[in-house]
Amino acid sequence: MGAIMQTSASPLMPIPGAIDPVPVRRAVTPREDGRVDLMGLSRMQIKSVFEEAGLDAKAAKLRSKQIFHWLYHRGETDFDAMTDLAKPMRGWMAERFVVGRPQVVEAQVSSDGTRKWLLRSDDGQDYEMVFIPDADRGTLCVSSQVGCTLNCSFCHTGTMRLVRNLTPGEIVGQVMLARDALGEWPKGSMASANDDEESDEASHYTSDGRMLTNIVMMGMGEPLYNFDHVRDALKVVMDGDGLALSKRRITLSTSGVIPMMARAGEEIGVNLAVSLHGVTKDVRDELVPLNRKFGIEELLAACAAYPGANNARRITFEYVMIKDKNDSDADARELVRLLRHYKLPAKVNLIPFNPWPGTDYECSTPERIRRFSDIVFEGGISAPVRTPRGRDIMAACGQLKSASEKKSKAEMRRLAEEKQAALG
Repeated sequence: MGAIMQTSASPLMPIPGAIDPVPVRRAVTPREDGRVDLMGLSRMQIKSVFEEAGLDAKAAKLRSKQIFHWLYHRGETDFDAMTDLAKPMRGWMAERFVVGRPQVVEAQVSSDGTRKWLLRSDDGQDYEMVFIPDADRGTLCVSSQVGCTLNCSFCHTGTMRLVRNLTPGEIVGQVMLARDALGEWPKGSMASANDDEESDEASHYTSDGRMLTNIVMMGMGEPLYNFDHVRDALKVVMDGDGLALSKRRITLSTSGVIPMMARAGEEIGVNLAVSLHGVTKDVRDELVPLNRKFGIEELLAACAAYPGANNARRITFEYVMIKDKNDSDADARELVRLLRHYKLPAKVNLIPFNPWPGTDYECSTPERIRRFSDIVFEGGISAPVRTPRGRDIMAACGQLKSASEKKSKAEMRRLAEEKQAALG
């Protein structure tokens, strides 16, 4: 396991944030049965674990290529169905390895087609993902952490403590599970060179038609505070021999972790989105406390230097519309001034605030949002208003997890009361 599991002697990986750093030692969540979960591993990592399990280098290289294809191009989780492996090899694989998926705790479908899942890891941690279908695309909103350190006051996930980073397997697993749910894997078999046997399935292979066309790293957590795992997961997602999702169809959203932004552009190369939400220091300090560490001007300068940003690949600025907080005409004009000053190839996504239980904020009125949008458009910057999606299933990040926790606590209280009554 040395290739993928950090040992007890490994240095701790801190997660910076508004609270004390949280040490995270592992890149793989251990399983009780001792098998190695291959989900999220690259071809080279799969080859390494096969060698450690006893295959010679040549066999490990061949098997890693085959397994990579089955995992990420075909979506297969059962070694016995991998028909270009001899039966003894399938059994050998099944004894030592597993192709995991996150456990689904709860799944909901909105009246507008938005889907939301509450997922659970092998060590019992809950996190969320959301799929948003549109006429010309389907976008999966992927989480990078369990909880968050940033404490953004308008964000429901910000009310939850950070537990840990998600592993590459848990990040890629969200994409795999969504494709499972959407039925988007190829059908039939591509077996053409079985080791010891012939397959009669090879003649009816059909390619996949995708509803899931885009990924946004905008779920629970700050992806740039889990940089290594997010980078490794997205490289697996972008691999042309597997899921093969173009980097132009992947967007990474950050609240402004400036030291990691250039690395994200160079090492991952996906589109950048920035959670701006305010144009003055006081307002952004309140809404996005990270602003106290990395201010607006410094953030916009880092955006201007982001590798690959141009008019064809604009940086998206996310701006949640909150009544009487950040939605005035003056705010809109200052937003235009800032973006033009830094000569940013920018698009502004105006997001009507999605209220959650206990929040002190209200959504701006439709009239105010339209006026704000008009001012930004008049300044020469695209500022579409995002249509609220999934409100009937509380599809804002963190809401399903919070509701589940409340339900669990209520259930525990009920069971305790029943037990006490029985004893009484």
